[in-house]
Amino acid sequence: MLDTGSLQDAYRTLLDAAATVASAGDPNPAPSDGEWNADEILAHVSLVTAATIAAVAGIEAGANTTYDNRIALDVWTIRRTIAHAGGNAGLRERIRGQAAALCALARSAALSDAELGTLVPARLLSNDTLLVDQPMPLRDIVTGLAKAELPGHTKQLLALLPERAMTEATR
Repeated sequence: MLDTGSLQDAYRTLLDAAATVASAGDPNPAPSDGEWNADEILAHVSLVTAATIAAVAGIEAGANTTYDNRIALDVWTIRRTIAHAGGNAGLRERIRGQAAALCALARSAALSDAELGTLVPARLLSNDTLLVDQPMPLRDIVTGLAKAELPGHTKQLLALLPERAMTEATR
């Protein structure tokens, strides 16, 4: 069984940041060149979370599975996810539900330590840079969300805030 406390905390922090950005006046402030706006960040997180849920469920089902985040970087898929969720509030609600589902699956008594150690072929990219192209233990995929992926996107969201609002949000 996996302790999902840090994962729950990372999702909570991300969702708090997203709510802060949404309530800062402009619900989708313009990002710096080459960066995503708030909706795009949330759609990406939703897609990554869905892929992680699929990998965990696949291992629990005894199926061969892979983990590949390229679809979560695809502009058309991101835009479609935003539209399907109904925008920012819908994306936050979707992520909230996905986080609960992922944490429930990952801490399930049905998911053994051996399953968490299962090597999953993984391909992870960021900003057109290949970060991982090798099998990873399922445990590392899940904990990587809490340690790197979600905190990184939380920082991205907070960087969208006007200077005054960002100072208040980080207090």
